[in-house]
Amino acid sequence: MASLNPFYNWTKSLNEEDFKHPVLFIGHGSPMNGIEDNEFSRTWRTFGKEISKPKAVLVISAHWLTRGTHITAMPNPKTIHDFGGFPQQLFEVQYPAPGDPNLAAATSQLITSTDVGLDHDWGLDHGTWTVVRHMYPNADIPVLQLSIDYNKPAQYHYDLAKQLQSLRKKGVLIIGSGNMVHNLRMIAWDKMQQDNYGFDWAIEMNTIFKEKLGNNDFKSLIEYEKLSSAAKLAIPTPDHYYPLIYAMALQDNKDDVSFFNDKLVGGSLNMTSVKWG
Repeated sequence: MASLNPFYNWTKSLNEEDFKHPVLFIGHGSPMNGIEDNEFSRTWRTFGKEISKPKAVLVISAHWLTRGTHITAMPNPKTIHDFGGFPQQLFEVQYPAPGDPNLAAATSQLITSTDVGLDHDWGLDHGTWTVVRHMYPNADIPVLQLSIDYNKPAQYHYDLAKQLQSLRKKGVLIIGSGNMVHNLRMIAWDKMQQDNYGFDWAIEMNTIFKEKLGNNDFKSLIEYEKLSSAAKLAIPTPDHYYPLIYAMALQDNKDDVSFFNDKLVGGSLNMTSVKWG
């Protein structure tokens, strides 16, 4: 019966409009961006003011890797400090945004390619709260996370994400949070304060990523290992890359694509971010 359908229950009071919320892929970089006032965090704050206020935010973070797919379903997700070696000020941050168990159940029903677990243990990791607290500092919008099944390839994640497209017309802002170029082992720590410093291979991949995204060449981005020999350096592991796969799967042919925070950091990390719509 329709009344027992979680998606129906969650959306029955909402008016579906021609307006769709945009989709964002955000390069989140260092956890320190969560408390610093810099060019990256200022851009996130600007988006929070410019984008129509969503009814909820759903984030696919590079830092929640699981076996199977899960979605946070608790009413009050905790703030997770999943890092070490940073100032105590960062560990003291709490972002008390509510969850939305009804939206979690509705989202799990939209995904038919696999069973989606309703999680009550995780919370909001730094791939989520360091960004969203700048966008919505009042913590008055429900925030959920969808995990990444790390045992699955890029095509699997692209196909799964496509099943969430209807959320864009139901007031949900969806964010993929990671980094396209992310090789922490090769960071030039002595160059961290140098503006837009990147190794040749990182510059090459940043250019390739923007070209492919601008041309909607998603097949090449799904088969990212074939893009260039530099891809192995830019994506030594796919955890920070997969959130881009989710975000680009949610665009449609009517969406304009634009780039922001297009900078390289420490040689081997880029903050380049994408907005569709």
